[in-house]
Amino acid sequence: MKLVVCIKQVPASNDAKIDPETKRIIREGQKAIMNPFDTYALEEGVRLKEKYGGEVIALSMGLPKAEAVLREAISAGADRGILLSDRAFGGSDTWATSYALAKAIEKIGDVDLVICGKQAIDGDTAQVGPGIASHLDWMQATYVMAVDGIEADTVIVKRMHEDSYDVCELRLPAVLTVVKDINTPRVPTLKGRLAAQKSEIPVWKPEDIGADPDKLGLNGSPTRVVKTQPPEPRHIDTLRIEGAPRECARALVRELKRRGLV
Repeated sequence: MKLVVCIKQVPASNDAKIDPETKRIIREGQKAIMNPFDTYALEEGVRLKEKYGGEVIALSMGLPKAEAVLREAISAGADRGILLSDRAFGGSDTWATSYALAKAIEKIGDVDLVICGKQAIDGDTAQVGPGIASHLDWMQATYVMAVDGIEADTVIVKRMHEDSYDVCELRLPAVLTVVKDINTPRVPTLKGRLAAQKSEIPVWKPEDIGADPDKLGLNGSPTRVVKTQPPEPRHIDTLRIEGAPRECARALVRELKRRGLV
């Protein structure tokens, strides 16, 4: 079984800066980590490999320094990593990003299952996983909280929703996006870290994956960010009420009425 886990390198803090021209996150010079939701996708991929056999390939698109998260993925159980990195990919929106990842998955070939985290913490769109499925014309399930089994050419999953969950059967190949309830990511072993240091991470460019240059980067992205601004600061006005419980309750009601909240 061949599994591809898509991972992303994201800013390590919520103090990311925005490029005034492109209106996109400035990633150069920022401390970066693996997207937290992708750690659950990676763990699930490794668990499925351990149960059903095969290999796990970590795939990422980003700056050259994104090689670090691919080595981190190998240390946690992935067999190898592939990085898409070129100036042509710069400024890609979720459509262009999912297109490039889908072309890389086609190049890898004979992939049975693609697993992604439900969303990236720097964009919070949750669009790339479904976008990959759309470009590949594969079945997909989002918000997956459990993979119950893989038999022949199907996978059975539990898909979380607000009240409970749905049990879904998908024909393989398929794309899953997972939530953090699905597992607890393992701590990389020393053996895994040593293997990660020795691993060669191939870097693929647009021509390597047969991508149309007009569908990549800022010019190939159908969405445009027109304006960005930080949210207005919250005005916190704290009132401490002391006294007997009954008097405190009365004082609280009076204050809420004064503020027009009740």
